[in-house]
Amino acid sequence: MPFVRIDALRAGPDRLDALGRAVHDALVETIGIPIDDRFQVLTSHDGTQSTLRYDGFPGVRRDDGLVYVAITMRSGRTPERKQALYRRIAELAHEYAGTEPRNVFVALTENEPIDWSFADGVAHYAVSADATGGA
Repeated sequence: MPFVRIDALRAGPDRLDALGRAVHDALVETIGIPIDDRFQVLTSHDGTQSTLRYDGFPGVRRDDGLVYVAITMRSGRTPERKQALYRRIAELAHEYAGTEPRNVFVALTENEPIDWSFADGVAHYAVSADATGGA
């Protein structure tokens, strides 16, 4: 169950939706999350009240088309699958939303099953002491 946050500068509803679909489709294709496992926060920054800051990275020139994609998910994917995910997000962001691949910034954070609660204050992925025979 990845949790995704996408921040873009002056992105209208259609562009935000396209970026959300791009990231979700890439997650489904490359790491095999279920198609209906979508948890996203999509935010457009107006450049005045809220904005994005960026500089270049050696060899990468960005512009106001920049999109920050932050993904939090359980650990366990191989480096190859992560690289495939990054590539596919950039490809689909370009295809769906017209975002230049050089403007797609992805940060992936991994955590453990105990780090998730989906509702009611319950750590749904945690193995209970009763199930393992512990006290």
